[in-house]
Amino acid sequence: QVQLQESGPGLVKPSQTLSLTCTVSGGSITASVYYWNWIRQPPGKGLEWMGAIGYSGRTYYGPSLKVRASISRDTSKNQFTLQLSSVTPEDTAVYYCARGAQVAGPYDYWGQGTQVTVSS
Repeated sequence: QVQLQESGPGLVKPSQTLSLTCTVSGGSITASVYYWNWIRQPPGKGLEWMGAIGYSGRTYYGPSLKVRASISRDTSKNQFTLQLSSVTPEDTAVYYCARGAQVAGPYDYWGQGTQVTVSS
């Protein structure tokens, strides 16, 4: 059973960089052929795919966030990380990590999600 767990600050100030980590257990992030995704859901809106890192370490980004988002991984800890720079209140959302056999879904395992609020 694969499990994913998001961690990071619940409150970030505008203009700062948001950093979230997804810790994976029950499966390796280097196992082929899987993609490890970040998805978010702003209040009252739908899910937005942000980006992913593949089993090979290649990264993929959604077009609206490509300039501000960066995804990396630590294979020794079986973790992958999202960094989102220059955040604004519009980045307030529940952030999820998820695994899929293709980039940007569908997903077979999800983390429980973590609320991030951008506010001064």
